[in-house]
Amino acid sequence: MPGGPADSLALRSFLGLELSDLTPDHTTISRTQRLIDLETHGNSFGRVLRMLADEGLLKGNTIAIDGTTVEANAALCSIVKGDNGEAYNDFLARLAKQSGIETPTREQLAKLDRKRPKKGSNEDWENPHDPDARITKMKDGCTHLPHKAEHAVDLETGAVVEVTLQPATDGDTRKVYETLCDAGENICKSARSASEEATLNPQCPAEIVLDKGYHSNDVLRTQN
Repeated sequence: MPGGPADSLALRSFLGLELSDLTPDHTTISRTQRLIDLETHGNSFGRVLRMLADEGLLKGNTIAIDGTTVEANAALCSIVKGDNGEAYNDFLARLAKQSGIETPTREQLAKLDRKRPKKGSNEDWENPHDPDARITKMKDGCTHLPHKAEHAVDLETGAVVEVTLQPATDGDTRKVYETLCDAGENICKSARSASEEATLNPQCPAEIVLDKGYHSNDVLRTQN
């Protein structure tokens, strides 16, 4: 598993594994995660934050927020029309027949798709297995069905204090408030339940760090 405990000395040390020990397959973790309900995930996350606060590994003074697109577990070829459930390939085949091609080949369908204006509109199409995924062009120029994961991190310690999942088509300036509010609430909860020795700011973040993608008049006025 590249980038995992198999080739990371730090993770092997944390897990108590020797170099000769076999590491768990990443699918074991990913499949187990899908069996746990969202409430249990949230409770576990809160418990970890309280443990970090007790050990002085959570401060809550300066929070950095950034987002990234994460490809959904949904194939673009499986999208259907929202109003009647027609599959995308069936839709193209119908357009081909209307243009005089009775039995279109895959190449002809692809050519027809490239020439069609306003294709892949999120208002018209969705993936039935993941309706929240949005048709979006990735940084490499390819079109996929991703989500946007936004992370809030305690800059003094590197602890992750919140993660939100949002539509990939939403701009950074639209959803940053949700992540910020949730991060502040998590810090406040940890401060109330942490031990007296914890050095956690109970007033929630005093400073927010954002990259230029989040800069807008509304965001700057809100932070001020």
